[in-house]
Amino acid sequence: MVAIQLRQLDVPPGQRLLLHDVSWAEFEAILEELGEHRSTRIAYDHGLLEIMAPLPEHEDDKEILSDLLKAFMEELDIELRALGSTTFKKQAMLKGIEPDQCFYIQNEAAIRGKKRLDLAVDPPPDLALEVDITSRTHPETYAALGVPELWRRVGGKIRIYQLQQGEYVEVEESPAFPGWPLQRELAKFVEQSRVDGRNQTIRALRQWVRDTEAGL
Repeated sequence: MVAIQLRQLDVPPGQRLLLHDVSWAEFEAILEELGEHRSTRIAYDHGLLEIMAPLPEHEDDKEILSDLLKAFMEELDIELRALGSTTFKKQAMLKGIEPDQCFYIQNEAAIRGKKRLDLAVDPPPDLALEVDITSRTHPETYAALGVPELWRRVGGKIRIYQLQQGEYVEVEESPAFPGWPLQRELAKFVEQSRVDGRNQTIRALRQWVRDTEAGL
């Protein structure tokens, strides 16, 4: 058998590498060797390990959408904790995932101040965000981990899914923010940022929140 070191692997942006028959112990060892400061994302499902390197356009969409959502919650004075591409895993389910972005909202107080999270005792993120350009989302993994809400940006649109009886069902509005047309409006603001820039777009979103609140 030929042994290959992880440092020998080079995953080009927009591509993914699949490794089969990876045990949980090997998965843990690979995570340790890869470290936390890297550009790749991983997903693990019953022995199948995926290592993906995102494209710059993927990161652009992820960053502006994350910033918009943070600004939205700040305007509504909603406490949040954004944990980016933190590795979430559950040995009992033999699954692991690193989202593009994730938020603790309803359960923010439950994990406030914690430096390490263990899904055996801690709640999963309340909302996970994925940008699908060349990679694919793993809804079955998020469902197994119990993430209540999953957002996908696909082809310029934002699609929102709610976990219902162990499976994701597409819904028209975010369960975390009922009454707010975020699916439509955030997609518009993402496109606006390409013309007006990040800062002006964030200011426009904040004004939209204030105007909308005043009209309620």
